[in-house]
Amino acid sequence: MKTVTLDVRAPADAMADFAQAWKTGKPQKSARISFASPELLWKALTEKRWQLLKLLCGAGPVSIREAARRAGRDVKAVHGDVTALLNAGLLDRTEDGRIVFPYEAVKVEFLLQAT
Repeated sequence: MKTVTLDVRAPADAMADFAQAWKTGKPQKSARISFASPELLWKALTEKRWQLLKLLCGAGPVSIREAARRAGRDVKAVHGDVTALLNAGLLDRTEDGRIVFPYEAVKVEFLLQAT
């Protein structure tokens, strides 16, 4: 199952992992998208956007209009959410302009601890 992990960690840690993968030439075992803070994660992944990802998970490429129809939402609002998800790296755009969620599962990781 192709899974993407969304996590919260320092940019330096994310870059260190990238540099290690680059240096060794070995691909990472799974896709990972990191955010510098929980606030940035929740800004990118609002409730409506999470619902949109759930609808697109396993659906294959669809138009924004079709995504809006499936979500029962306004096309303009869905377009804004799709743009944010594209910018966050959570959606891809196909050559013919449709959008696709290229994963079968999403895992969210972050740790809240006392300072």
